[in-house]
Amino acid sequence: MTLTTIERPATQARDATAETMKAFVYRGPGKKALENRPKPEITAPTDAIVKIVKTTICGTDLHILKGDVPTCQPGRILGHEGVGIVDKVGPAVTAFKPGDRVLISCVSACGKCAYCRKQMYSHCTSGGWILGNSIDGTQAEFVRTPYADTSLYPIPKGADEEALVMLSDILPTGFECGVLNGKVQPGSTVAIVGSGPVGLAALLTAQFFSPAEIIMIDLDNNRLDVAKRFGATASVNSSDGKAVETVMKMTGNRGVDTAIEAVGIPATFEMCEKIVAPGGNIANIGVHGQKVALHLECLWDRNISITTRLVDTATIPMLFKTVDSHKIDPKILITHRFKLDHILDAYETFGNAAKTKALKVIIEV
Repeated sequence: MTLTTIERPATQARDATAETMKAFVYRGPGKKALENRPKPEITAPTDAIVKIVKTTICGTDLHILKGDVPTCQPGRILGHEGVGIVDKVGPAVTAFKPGDRVLISCVSACGKCAYCRKQMYSHCTSGGWILGNSIDGTQAEFVRTPYADTSLYPIPKGADEEALVMLSDILPTGFECGVLNGKVQPGSTVAIVGSGPVGLAALLTAQFFSPAEIIMIDLDNNRLDVAKRFGATASVNSSDGKAVETVMKMTGNRGVDTAIEAVGIPATFEMCEKIVAPGGNIANIGVHGQKVALHLECLWDRNISITTRLVDTATIPMLFKTVDSHKIDPKILITHRFKLDHILDAYETFGNAAKTKALKVIIEV
């Protein structure tokens, strides 16, 4: 690798002695590397530097590696989830101090803008999903977290930190974008299209509301078996092209009250359009990289609602309590563990989940 150095006389001596760290870096579509990078520094009074203890890989990271996320440019350290120990804080940070163990939200929130005032933290005008996207992320030994007071959460003493990594993103994503937007209710019928980690997170949190049926739909029998263990009442393998017919038969040709899309491709969203019942809800979670047909010729008179959302992580405090009280155990989503030195192997394992049977992988730093 060839590095180009830009002359900066005023900071040359500091650069020469800067501390370095290991970090996983996106180098362009299909290109990635574990590199030595400068340790981050405080750049705003509201920043904190966190020493990462455990992080993970998200499906969104795979989208970035494919080149599907143009806001993430080559050279970026990936990752937007994790737990760690506060290393330094800016002068405006009052809620945390060095040595505190913290959960890092995948969304950075200033807490002051119009969107933050509405708890739409994902659309914060100076934050949102920026970690591992437009600023360096958590798949490294250290990370700079903007707006520390409103974007970090204290970890209670004795808490299971591996389980809490799932609260950075995946659990609130399944809950907020799928279950809450989908208006899951007691006695209702729910179909979740996609039995990957996010779909399974939606399955776990949908059970808070006691639906009568939760039908999981996927191509992978292993993931469908996992879903049954996690509480699904039925599963449908869609590889035969007859999933819609099967679901309609299971529901007496009525359809489902809530259809949650947790894949992010046209075929799965259009499946949701076909299985939703009159008066029902389609809740999209998937990250879509291409256009999807909206069949209003079939839906215009069906009284349905369609929702989209980027996770706001507004439910992290509530989910903390459910984990602490053992009402839910997100640790069951973890199937593999790797050291940071072997993060390339972790990506290979996570990216070939059908073969490796991976759900969530933990990266220990």
